[in-house]
Amino acid sequence: MSTTQEHPVVHAQPAASREALEPAGSAVPGSLLADIDATGDPAQPGQTDVEIPGDPAALRALPPEDLPALARTLRRRLLEITSRSGGHLGPNLGVVELTIALHREFDSPREAIVFDTGHQAYVHKMLTGRAGLEGLRSAGGVSGYPDRGESEHDVVENSHASGSIAWAHGIDRARRLAGDPATTVAVIGDGALTGGVGLEALNELASDIGTRTVVVLNDNTRSYAPTVGGLARHLQDLRDGTVSAGEDLFTALGLHYIGPIDGHDHAALAPALAQARIAAEDPASSGVVLHVVTRKGAGFERAEADVMDHWHATGPFEIEPPTEAEVYPPADAPAPTTTWTACFGEAVLEAARADGRVVALSAAMVDPVGLTPMQRELPGRVLDVGIAEQLAMDTAAGLAHGGAKPVLALYSTFLNRAFDQLLLDVALHSEDVTVTLDRAGVTGDDGPSHHGIWDLAVTAQVPGASLWAPRDGERLAEALPSALGTGGPSVVRFPKGACPSELPATARIDAGDVLAGDPELPIDVLVVSIGALAHRAVEAARSLREQAGDDGPNVVVLDPVQALPLSSSIVDLAASAGAVVTVEDGVAERGIGAALAVRLAQRATVGTPMPPVRTLGVIQEFIPHAKRDAILAENGLDAAGIEASIRSVLG
Repeated sequence: MSTTQEHPVVHAQPAASREALEPAGSAVPGSLLADIDATGDPAQPGQTDVEIPGDPAALRALPPEDLPALARTLRRRLLEITSRSGGHLGPNLGVVELTIALHREFDSPREAIVFDTGHQAYVHKMLTGRAGLEGLRSAGGVSGYPDRGESEHDVVENSHASGSIAWAHGIDRARRLAGDPATTVAVIGDGALTGGVGLEALNELASDIGTRTVVVLNDNTRSYAPTVGGLARHLQDLRDGTVSAGEDLFTALGLHYIGPIDGHDHAALAPALAQARIAAEDPASSGVVLHVVTRKGAGFERAEADVMDHWHATGPFEIEPPTEAEVYPPADAPAPTTTWTACFGEAVLEAARADGRVVALSAAMVDPVGLTPMQRELPGRVLDVGIAEQLAMDTAAGLAHGGAKPVLALYSTFLNRAFDQLLLDVALHSEDVTVTLDRAGVTGDDGPSHHGIWDLAVTAQVPGASLWAPRDGERLAEALPSALGTGGPSVVRFPKGACPSELPATARIDAGDVLAGDPELPIDVLVVSIGALAHRAVEAARSLREQAGDDGPNVVVLDPVQALPLSSSIVDLAASAGAVVTVEDGVAERGIGAALAVRLAQRATVGTPMPPVRTLGVIQEFIPHAKRDAILAENGLDAAGIEASIRSVLG
């Protein structure tokens, strides 16, 4: 049961309204970050910034009056670093004071601090010996997420939301078994708390009397977009004061609730965290929830004024406000490049205009997955279910069964979280659900947890699944209506970044689009290209042709267009070739190439052996952050690597 009455609730100020927790004048115009801190307190005449301490012990030694100046230093450093490298600026600007307070109250790494998601951990890194974030998100440099290889202070290398409470509670259970009295902390956003595993963990934590787990709920009212659902409304009521502490959901569950606290107020955070520790150390108490209210992008006007996502993630930028020429580029400026995401956004809006049954779903990422144009024009037909991919997949199954045509738009990496629902709720029941996967394949800067290299392997195991991996934007525009018109689960995958130029077919055969070579002649090597690597495969084939001349091998590059299920035509064509090379932006030992190799092996005999097969893809390992092209080249997926593989199979 809750022990709220035994441990008085700490309030920084009366919880009367959202505005009461948002000091006026807090945003910094332009780059004037050195002149003001996030609470709106101007720097005093002669006041100097405080250098970033080298470790948490040095941070704890600072007098409280130095903390506002330290916060200014951290914000300015965040701007300087991300202006060069890009990164998750908005979330980190919002947790400066909170992270300072966490490391002053808790003794990391002895007392584990688990950040959920890890994109809010830049300040944590800066306060634990990585003040310069050297090489942020570049090969060999500091990761954009916690990384155990960098520091003992980094506990979970996470960027998938909602798991921190379960992690922290598990660590706490293990330490109690070992007789270790340390407190464990989970830092979770209100957006991540919409995820099922976060709510499951709260439910379990509430029943564990004697746990020393503190949940710091970093409530900034957003994930990418404003947080949705009943819990979001409840947190709003707590911020507004229409629901009082003790009448809150957390207390009703049996947790010890403290808050809401102004997360940009050093003087409020320190006693609140101390009170959370006292409550956590009470052997008669269950878990503690400290409700902290922050502002995403706090302290930088351009981030705070950005209503879309408060600079959640940014590429390199100019710290000074853009000039008029930058805002309104000259007429002769090159046209902006169309991205895969934008191309999908146009295609799904066209499909929705053409068919009133089309409904799009997002797991808290309406804008990043390209659904904003459809949401603006047809708001009633775009559903955001929060950070809950399992819920999204089952909702899509229900929509399909009810007669709608759902399109579930995800990042590829997040499909993994809903595999059970795809397999046993959608596929088992043959529901007509279309799943689109942005950021498929190697993504680059965000590292192991964001590479979308598993979706081909996952989809290939799903009975009845259809899959399209378009090679260019024109093919993506064709793939979506094809998927919507196909029964059962359908998947359309495409990579991150700019669409390549159109790659027209030189011929069309039953097995798909021929992109190079002559399918009417005996085929020495059949290159089966899946998705956006087609340009590289064609370049490899042309390079071989140019070097060998007319007497060289006939290398046919084929895009099957619909990659799954494997058609008998493509298996027949592959069986007739002298050798087969498959190319895909996924795990080499699984996926389309592996499936084709199995089909060829199953029909081979002693008298008619299967041709030699090379399945090109990425290595089955967790790939660290680096540029996409560099990772592809390292895995033999650039034109030179594909050409080398073709030569090797020719002997």
